[in-house]
Amino acid sequence: MITLQIHIANSEPIKVDVEEMPSMSDIAIIGANPRDRQERELSWVDDGVNTIVIPWSRINFIQVLPDQEAIDEFPLPFRND
Repeated sequence: MITLQIHIANSEPIKVDVEEMPSMSDIAIIGANPRDRQERELSWVDDGVNTIVIPWSRINFIQVLPDQEAIDEFPLPFRND
């Protein structure tokens, strides 16, 4: 599972989980477990919804977040463990 942080136009960024990276030919991103940066539920997503579709036209940019194993394996020089 890949975690993406999606920066939506005129909105706060959200995190979603995807099975594979979106391709350039896709017209939208389909993501599971939508949440905010602090891992909290989104106020604008109804209860029980666990998958959302975001059209590319609303997306400014996307960050691919590392998984916890990658962070542990390659610590950053400024991290205090």
